[in-house]
Amino acid sequence: MASGSDRVRFNVGGKIFETTATILANAGRQSMLGSLLDEFWKPRQPAGGGEYFIDRNPACFAVLLDLLRTGELHVPPNIPERLLYREALFYGLLDHVRAARWGPFDGNLLRPAASVPGRAPGDGTAIRAGPDGGCCVAHGSMVHVYDWMLEEHRPISLDYQQVNDVGYLDAQSIVVTARERLGRGEGGMGLFSSSTGELRHRFRVAHDDQVKSFTAGALSFSNSDYKIFASCKGRCNEYGIGVWDHDTGLQVDFFYEPTGCLLGDADKLQWLDGSNCLMVATLFPRTDNCFIGLLDFREKSVVWSWSDARITSSLDDKKVVHAIAMEDGRSVCVVNQYEDLGFMDLRSNAGGVRWSSRSKLMNRKVPEEESCYPKLAAHGGQLFSSMNDSISVFCGPERVLTSTLRSTYGGSICDFSIGGDRLFALHSDENVFDVWETPPSPIF
Repeated sequence: MASGSDRVRFNVGGKIFETTATILANAGRQSMLGSLLDEFWKPRQPAGGGEYFIDRNPACFAVLLDLLRTGELHVPPNIPERLLYREALFYGLLDHVRAARWGPFDGNLLRPAASVPGRAPGDGTAIRAGPDGGCCVAHGSMVHVYDWMLEEHRPISLDYQQVNDVGYLDAQSIVVTARERLGRGEGGMGLFSSSTGELRHRFRVAHDDQVKSFTAGALSFSNSDYKIFASCKGRCNEYGIGVWDHDTGLQVDFFYEPTGCLLGDADKLQWLDGSNCLMVATLFPRTDNCFIGLLDFREKSVVWSWSDARITSSLDDKKVVHAIAMEDGRSVCVVNQYEDLGFMDLRSNAGGVRWSSRSKLMNRKVPEEESCYPKLAAHGGQLFSSMNDSISVFCGPERVLTSTLRSTYGGSICDFSIGGDRLFALHSDENVFDVWETPPSPIF
C-alpha cells in the first residue's frame, strides 16, 4: 500500500492495477479484497515494494475492479462468463456479480433471460427455485440441479423411485420426497447435496416407536422454527403430516389424518409464519373432493377448513386445482380448471369461495388433454397464475391483471417457482425451462 495515501496497488498476473481503499471497501469485509482493509489481517507483501501480488487472471480482475468502481458489470466478449464467475468466487465477489446481473424481483419488470433444454423426454414433475438463483427440476426418478450460472451439477438419482416433490433446505441441501417401492420398503424422503447429488440423510417415520416405510408427498419448510413438513402415507392407514427437525433430521411430530380431512395425499403444503399453522390442500384431479385446511400442531387441531364434498356438482362445475395462502395470512387464493381465481377468508369458517370475475383470464373452457392445469404463487405482494404457455401477474388489493409473461417455445407450463430473485417456468412439451429476471436498475 502506498504510504501516506489510501491508494492500493496490485500486481495481478504480471499486470499492475491501482485503486483506492474506498473502492475496495465496496467489496465488503467478508471478501478477499475487502479484508485488505482489516488491520488484523494483511497478506504478505514483497520485501521491496508496496504492491500486492495475486497470481490470477488480470483480464477478469479488471472487470471485477470496474464493477466495484461503478456498480455495473461489463464483460468483454473475449472473457468466458464461467471464467469470470470462477474468479469472482476466488475474490468473494459472486454476490456483487449476481446483483449486477439482475435486479430485485418485480413481476411487472421481468424479462426472459435464458431457456434451458431438458435432459429427458416427457413431462417434468416439478421445478423449484433455489435461494441463490439456481434451480432443480424433478423428472421421473431424477432431480436435475442447476447453479445460478445455469450450469448443471451431478443429478440426484433415486434408483427408479418416483419423485413426488423437491425443495431447497438451503443453497447446499435439497430435500426429495419419493413413492415407496412395494416389496423393498424404500421410499420416504432424503436430504441430498445440491453440488454432488450425494445422499446425506434419510428421514424416518416412527409410529408407536417402530420405524415404518412410507410414501412422502408434498413438502414445506418453516424457517422460523426450523421444521420440515411432508405429507405421508403408510401401509397401515398411517396417513398424515410428518414433521422433522431442520438441523438434526429427526422426527419431532406427526399429525394423524382426522376423519374427513385429506392429509396424506396432499398436493400442497405451506407454512404460515404469522399464525404458526400449516396449510394443507388436497385437490382435483388427485381427489374428486377437494380439501383445504389449517393445522395447528400445538393443539393438534384443524383450526380452519373448507371442502367441496357436500357441494352438489356436475362435470361443468368449478374444481379447485391449486391453492396458496396469501402473504398477509388472511386469505387463501385458489384457481379452477377454467383458470378463474377465487378467494377464501381464513378468518371465517362460514364462507365459501368468492370467485373473481375480474380475474377471468380467457374464454371459459376445459383445458385440452395435453394442456396443464394452472398453478399459483405469491411473492412480494404480487400474485402469479400460470395459464397454458403464459404466466399472469396480478397486483393490488383488487388483484388487477398488470402483466403477462409468455414464452414462444416449450408448450404449456406445468410448473413454475420463484426464488433467488428469479422466476423459473417448466414447460411440458419440450421439457424445457425458462428463466425470467428483473433487469438491474440503471446507475446514474
